[in-house]
Amino acid sequence: MAVRPLIIDCDPGVDDAIALLLALASPDAFNLLGITTVAGNVPLPLTQYNARRVCQLAQRQDVPVFAGCPRAILQTPITAEHVHGITGLDGAVLPEPTLPLQSQHGVAFLINQLLTAEAPVTLAMLGPLTNLAMALIQSPEITQGIDRVVVMGGARGQGNVTPSAEFNIYADPHGARVVFEAGLPLTLLSLDLTHQVVTTPDRLTALENLGTPVGQVAADLLRHYGQLDAERYGLEAAPLHDPCVIAYLLQPDLFTGRPMHVAVETDSTLCLGRTVIHEATAAQCPANAVVLETANAAGFYQLLTERLAKL
Repeated sequence: MAVRPLIIDCDPGVDDAIALLLALASPDAFNLLGITTVAGNVPLPLTQYNARRVCQLAQRQDVPVFAGCPRAILQTPITAEHVHGITGLDGAVLPEPTLPLQSQHGVAFLINQLLTAEAPVTLAMLGPLTNLAMALIQSPEITQGIDRVVVMGGARGQGNVTPSAEFNIYADPHGARVVFEAGLPLTLLSLDLTHQVVTTPDRLTALENLGTPVGQVAADLLRHYGQLDAERYGLEAAPLHDPCVIAYLLQPDLFTGRPMHVAVETDSTLCLGRTVIHEATAAQCPANAVVLETANAAGFYQLLTERLAKL
């Protein structure tokens, strides 16, 4: 596998933290150029702090962390402490970071990296799309430096913030619309996909049985995370969203999908943040994203456990 230049944009958050650990455990696959954070699951001071704590846990102080936008472009800020806890990573003990926060703004970092990249960069988007939207608005030419944008967000069925909308898109629907209308090579992993990937007791035990600080933290974080969603949607166990993006980049054969048209609703108060996903028609609605539809959950958790064992 060729080493892929990668930037992760995130709002840690429990599932973001697991996704970061999966990426940090995979230096054979990723040249992780940096981590940019955005307000989302918790406010920006906590998302950047949590990203640095995860890097410290993984002993990857070589990866720079940048703070990006503290709020959405237009949407009233929302957070999800009821899911992730007041710190964003409640339930586990993580080390204090020695890795400093970079002084450069996350949006400026994205622009600089994408304009000067020696090889096209993959962007793993795990939170609200504010940072990338602002980068595209400021410097539309950054598209030349992008290999692919892989987004966790949206829903074809029921949302998880409103009946219509999933959290990452609802938190900044206008930013999401900018990204989906920018003509980028996009891959979308929606709730319909991530709800197939659930943390059953056996899978949780496998992480705990790694017998390492990383395995213990991952198990502690996941032990209570997502139970509300499991109950709401009648799932066997809690779904695990953001790590699916990293797993897809590591092992795409675990997933299937097809080109479709994705539009983001920004005008309706009733359906704000809704992702309208449907069959692409060449004339009226050409495909603007590959939408992943199925996931091999057993293969995903095997990959996650094997990779985290390396940290």
